[in-house]
Amino acid sequence: MKNVILYALVFSLLFNVFQFVNSTKILNGKETEVQKIKTHLKSSRDSVMQLSSANYFALESDEDAQEYFFSNNLDYQKVATKVKEDLIVLNESKNGNRLVPYEPIDGKSFIVNTSKILNHRWLIAEFSNGDLWGQILVKYFVSAEKPTEFETVETVLYERQTKE
Repeated sequence: MKNVILYALVFSLLFNVFQFVNSTKILNGKETEVQKIKTHLKSSRDSVMQLSSANYFALESDEDAQEYFFSNNLDYQKVATKVKEDLIVLNESKNGNRLVPYEPIDGKSFIVNTSKILNHRWLIAEFSNGDLWGQILVKYFVSAEKPTEFETVETVLYERQTKE
């Protein structure tokens, strides 16, 4: 009988040691997993913060500009679409978009490729002629009945990159 109790005691001791080692390994594995998730979460938060600061100057996030359109009985999303369409229509001219103050170079006229509406009064656009490119800051005025009026405020034309 003493042997059975001794064997049971040794067995329960070994079982407890096994459970302790196994639990420690599982706990360490979970702790490592939690640290990886925390690191990933921090980088995700940083990315979201960068994105929100990158969109600071955008009609979609400018409540004052949206309120300006609302007070004039205009939907800012429809206005944004109209402004972009009216801007692209100006590309149809033989000499390129009239907002770009540069004459055609090598027979290639400058046209607006893409634009971003910053608020209820300004937009920034990228233009090119296939070889050269630049950006323009444009002031715009919206009217429901008439086409959008545009006025170029400032332009930048980047230098042609030379291959060495």
